[in-house]
Amino acid sequence: MSGRALLICAGGGIGDSLVASLCARALHSGFTTVDALTLPNHRETLLHVPDVDNVLVDDGEAADSIANFLRPRNYAAAVVTWATRRTAQIPVLAGIAVRVGQARRLYSAMFTHRVVVRSERGDVTSHWSQILLDYPRAIGCDTDNPYPTFEIAPQDEREADQLLERSGITQSFGIVHATCSIAPKRPQWPLGGWITLIRALQARFSRPILVSGAAADAPIVDALATATGTISIAGATSIGGFAAVARRAAFLIVMHSGPMHVAAAVGTPTVGIFPLQADFPDRWAPLGPRVAIVRASFRCRPHERMENCPDYACVANLDVPRVLAALDGLLALRTEA
Repeated sequence: MSGRALLICAGGGIGDSLVASLCARALHSGFTTVDALTLPNHRETLLHVPDVDNVLVDDGEAADSIANFLRPRNYAAAVVTWATRRTAQIPVLAGIAVRVGQARRLYSAMFTHRVVVRSERGDVTSHWSQILLDYPRAIGCDTDNPYPTFEIAPQDEREADQLLERSGITQSFGIVHATCSIAPKRPQWPLGGWITLIRALQARFSRPILVSGAAADAPIVDALATATGTISIAGATSIGGFAAVARRAAFLIVMHSGPMHVAAAVGTPTVGIFPLQADFPDRWAPLGPRVAIVRASFRCRPHERMENCPDYACVANLDVPRVLAALDGLLALRTEA
């Protein structure tokens, strides 16, 4: 094992970067040091990942500027998980000899090792982490540990302590995360299904419920908290602070999102909800020791996707009994353990 490798994972959401960090773990089987080049908003997430030695930021500068910054680090290999023409150019311009990326693209000639993405062959059951691991596998690097790692720092624990103290939480609690990245961009986000779910949780468990979300989600989450008498923590934590709060929770019920992957990685019993028929829960399921998924049951109209659905009727009509059954199964496993 020798030399340095670079993982370029500058795209998608924080969940994508956390899942892509498994490629850094795989690269460590062949390289002493593995750095990651990621987006500014993803830096904090990857700073919590021990498989990444150094987190570098792609702030959108020209490819040659980023390459000039990278060149003195003398990387022996680069893996590009989120390829565009620009991110394909960066390792070439940085003088990195071994370059792994997608096949079947106009810019694929810039890679020395080209990987055909399994999903482009019709594969809808392989998890995205395994699809990404095909990249380091192309140069003989792999891992048999399928779960991302998110380490919680002391300052994250202090942040969690302060938040729970402010919220008056002194006992076991649950978390509901009712949004995903698209939610604050829509004119309206259905709350009815989440209200029904939270009331069912309140009737079943004698513990407080926190409702979480990003700062942009605050209007949605605050309205949900007001309707249910729960406590909104939207925008109240860093990603590390959220992880620390989630690790202390009895459970997290969550729309598929970055926080779903973070909570699963720290061992929280996590129920991921995939409400649209067009979702691929096998591909995007949370990865961790205590996870469950609830698949779509509402009949969507043809061709509806997350980006073009006009009303998210599936979210308004969450299958609450199935969500509760999935949660019961997770909690039973925890009791047995």
